[in-house]
Amino acid sequence: MRIYAGNLSYDVTEEELQQEFLAYGEVTSASILTDKVSGQPKGFGFVEMASNSEGEAAIAGLNGKSLGDWLINVVEALPLSGNKNNGVLSSRRISCFSGRGRKRRY
Repeated sequence: MRIYAGNLSYDVTEEELQQEFLAYGEVTSASILTDKVSGQPKGFGFVEMASNSEGEAAIAGLNGKSLGDWLINVVEALPLSGNKNNGVLSSRRISCFSGRGRKRRY
């Protein structure tokens, strides 16, 4: 089961995140996402649990718990299948007009 862990302190490491989830069962992987440019943590990550029952127990036990002086949010992650970008969430290209009347793409 893939689990989203949000509102993480920027000081929390992947090892600390994994240790919190190990109390509820086997952890397959734990990762905290970082900014591509600065390398700073984004404040959320994902944990893979070996079974759904262990994952549900971890969600029930850790959601709202304090980790690194912050109350974390723990929920089941959205499925990655069905996304044309191989599971990577992306924003739509937004076009707008700059102040000079020229069309700009973001």
